[in-house]
Amino acid sequence: MVFASMAIFAVVGLVIGAALVITSQKLYRRLDERADTVQRALPGINCGACGEPSCAAFAESAIQGRVPVTQCIPGGPKTANRVAEILGQSLGEDEGPEQLTAVVRCKGGTREAKERFIYDGIADCRAATMVGNGAKTCADGCLGLGSCVRACPYDALTIDANGVAVVNQDRCNGCGLCVPACPRGVIELIPRIHKIFVGCNNHDAGVRVLQYCTVGCTACSVCVAATPSGAISMQNNLPRLDYTRGDNFIPAAHKCPWKCFVDLAQARPKVNITPTCTGCGECVLICPVDAIAGLDGQRHVVDKAKCIGCGICITACPVHAISLLGGLGYRSHSRPTIRRVK
Repeated sequence: MVFASMAIFAVVGLVIGAALVITSQKLYRRLDERADTVQRALPGINCGACGEPSCAAFAESAIQGRVPVTQCIPGGPKTANRVAEILGQSLGEDEGPEQLTAVVRCKGGTREAKERFIYDGIADCRAATMVGNGAKTCADGCLGLGSCVRACPYDALTIDANGVAVVNQDRCNGCGLCVPACPRGVIELIPRIHKIFVGCNNHDAGVRVLQYCTVGCTACSVCVAATPSGAISMQNNLPRLDYTRGDNFIPAAHKCPWKCFVDLAQARPKVNITPTCTGCGECVLICPVDAIAGLDGQRHVVDKAKCIGCGICITACPVHAISLLGGLGYRSHSRPTIRRVK
């Protein structure tokens, strides 16, 4: 009986083994030899920003043409061109991926925003929202417990001494992993070329906002009126910036009465009017801060103290006598008061 049982199990094992070999040969798909090369050209953080679950999956999909080689957002143009080169493709000047960066839509830290109670629980934003929706009176502000910091593979996020998340633009690669990590939707991705965004995520309006946050948006719509292009609209009591319109949003940021906007450029170039000016006055009419003056028919002058560098007057000048002088000055990221959250 023992030998008979062993024989039966042996036969069954041989049949199953043979079946597995035959099935594997039928289902076997030889991987493209270029997959490893493409994968090595990628950042290797498996962030999923491309829509694939991993860098290995992106490599296979790119080879098979299911995703464009420009889909790797963190890798940027350099990675896109390298992958295209491996696959024997060529990219045009405008085919590279749009460079994005993360921004924190909240300026209300412990100095500006009131708290309802002292939270003494797990240092995690999602955990805090389960305890009375967090300690802040503002139901939409940054909780400052660092869930986004831990989600960032590039160490580009920190929590400053004021209790608000801060993005180091030099480190951020726009992968977007921090966006879903924030339970309040405070973080979003914007085109890196733009330096201005709304630093508020609050959906209340009017005087109620000022009762618990000194830098909160009151939905006054001054920014909308300051943007004739229509690139700013009010949605759910918050300004929404349409970055596809080509507007730089400088006048809107300057005119916001509660300073809700954030400008990553600490210094901006100023307007200069050359001697070719005919004194037509078109620049005077369009300047949003009354920084230009002059007599009809004579060269106009710019008050550099008033000029905000928006450049609107440049396109209005019919003789092209106006230009911007100077470069952007960026905010420093070296803040000794910043504490990291691990």
